[in-house]
Amino acid sequence: MKRLWILLPILLWGQEDFISHFEYGEMLYANPRGVSCAECHGTSGEGQIIVEYRDEKGKQVLKGSDIRQNTMSDMVRALNSYHQVMPRYYLTQEEIQAIYDYLQKKNKMNVAQNAKSDSLE
Repeated sequence: MKRLWILLPILLWGQEDFISHFEYGEMLYANPRGVSCAECHGTSGEGQIIVEYRDEKGKQVLKGSDIRQNTMSDMVRALNSYHQVMPRYYLTQEEIQAIYDYLQKKNKMNVAQNAKSDSLE
């Protein structure tokens, strides 16, 4: 019985998360509240064309912004304010941090991969 009490702290503190912080951020970026961030901001936050249309001024393009260089405070401000096009997600600070960390890590991986590809050419 004493052995069980010795193992209890290890069992309580030794648990791993169901998903990693990176996977949590990836999941939130893909579908935070029913509308994917990637639909407008691209798979890595680079921004992409949402829609092209014509009006009295001619051809118009609505494009999601490039958010790769945004700071954490930029993201908090953007996600906690109202926009003409972007929906308000009502994300927690932890969720915003996970998305921010995911984008930072993903873009570092992309830069490293591109540098490796360039050196092979």
